[in-house]
Amino acid sequence: MRLNRVFAIKATRFLPLFLFFHGLSAQEIPPRHEFRAAWIATVDNIDWPSRKGLPADSQKAEFTRMLDMHQANGMNAIIMQIRPAADAFFPSAYEPWSEWLTGVQGTPPKPYYDPLAFMIMEAHRRGMEFHAWLNPYRAQFNISKSSIAPTHITRVHPEWFLDYGDKRYFDPSSPSVQDFVSSIVSDVVRRYPVDAIHFDDYFYPYRINGKSFPDTAGYRKYGGGMTLDDWRRSNVDSIIVKLHRAIKKENPRCQFGISPFGVWRNQDRDPRGSASRAGQTNYDDLYADILLWLEKGWIDYVAPQLYWEFTQPNAPFLPLLEWWSKNTYGKACYIGLGYYKANSNAAWRDKSLMPKMIRAIRNTPNVQGQIYFSSKSFDKNPLGWNDSLKQDFYRSPALVPPMTWLPGEQPPSPELIQVSDAGNRTGKFRLSMPVYFSDGIRQLGVYMQLEKGKGFESARLIRTAPASDTLDIQMEFPAQGDEVLFYFTSISFANKESDPRLQPGAMVRFRRERNGQWVRVDSAP
Repeated sequence: MRLNRVFAIKATRFLPLFLFFHGLSAQEIPPRHEFRAAWIATVDNIDWPSRKGLPADSQKAEFTRMLDMHQANGMNAIIMQIRPAADAFFPSAYEPWSEWLTGVQGTPPKPYYDPLAFMIMEAHRRGMEFHAWLNPYRAQFNISKSSIAPTHITRVHPEWFLDYGDKRYFDPSSPSVQDFVSSIVSDVVRRYPVDAIHFDDYFYPYRINGKSFPDTAGYRKYGGGMTLDDWRRSNVDSIIVKLHRAIKKENPRCQFGISPFGVWRNQDRDPRGSASRAGQTNYDDLYADILLWLEKGWIDYVAPQLYWEFTQPNAPFLPLLEWWSKNTYGKACYIGLGYYKANSNAAWRDKSLMPKMIRAIRNTPNVQGQIYFSSKSFDKNPLGWNDSLKQDFYRSPALVPPMTWLPGEQPPSPELIQVSDAGNRTGKFRLSMPVYFSDGIRQLGVYMQLEKGKGFESARLIRTAPASDTLDIQMEFPAQGDEVLFYFTSISFANKESDPRLQPGAMVRFRRERNGQWVRVDSAP
């Protein structure tokens, strides 16, 4: 990324932001760091594209409109499904083009383009992280109806697959399968600037009453004296370890996240479990030992899907939120919220439910954000929740929480080198950045401090802007008061933020003269 930086900063609508901050107590100010994202599902055209076989231009237009909506609602990341069923939303040497993109599996988009490259570019252009969401084991969404290309891996290696219900799955016990899936992930991380690899809750499939998962042959071959349940868990552990190593080998700063079912294990089966009575759990039914992966550092974040209301009798929201906060092992934790459930029952017809969930998350330690399922649910502003995000909870921007265990240097700060057109309300600022920073810079942060004697720690983040060679931002000064302090920071692709106190010109004080004009005074000490 080019970093010959001369930034001209231009912030729109700063006056409303100032009034917002000026009128709120410290407890009501949103956190400076908070993960805010939406899942965008492609399987069965849940979210995007709206239907199979749309022309490429229509696909692009739908996607950019969707991103614009999420940006307006305050999101700083998207979780984008790029491999729903052993298929691809990008040109792949391993798997065919997805039927949900083009209508027929194996057929490229027309006119031709690379959807993944396009989606990453559009997300990054808006300062949003791009998490590439892949499904590990699902190979055929519907055995009788799915479009399957001659080159699909189920035709090339039929011995790798098991049928369960109406779906076809990779055999999780097969070392060849684990290597194949790891190769696909390596390929994505090597070729594309994704910020994270994301896997959902579908490891071993959810149980079907009256049917056993048909892995007896694999158990006989690879079981090694373990119980069936322990063997299945060891299979999933193995692929998680391989994926972790594959990702970090290609890009040590690329995150690896898992979004599990909301219950790890019920307390009646394990004293470490949650006070819940879930019919199926990660550990006992999906064979996913999330706590082990967190403890071993194999994943960087966990995003449990807590799609239940506070009064749900078997899996109530608040006890599960508190349980996950106590079991993060120092890794990031974002809570998955069921936006799609609006109006689905009496509890979900309460327009205050989602705001209560967000407040509960913000008041819970070791939890750093929210992810909403799914994107299409936002289209109709259910129960006015979009408005709540836009006008209240996400009215001020937030940075993606840094992961201190990931490699990456702290970037240098921008420096204010020119102020023009400063008057009693506005001023145009120009900042310079160093020519080179090895880790790359994702975005610029602008902070405002109105309280005299207070430092950077209590300053308000009022604006973020994607890094580029030119950024014109016009700043509005406060309507009242006689002094304001601005801090300018840069944020790297590893989400490391500069310290503006270490660089002259990154911390600048303005004072209002008697004639009402704002003038720059010496940089703050």
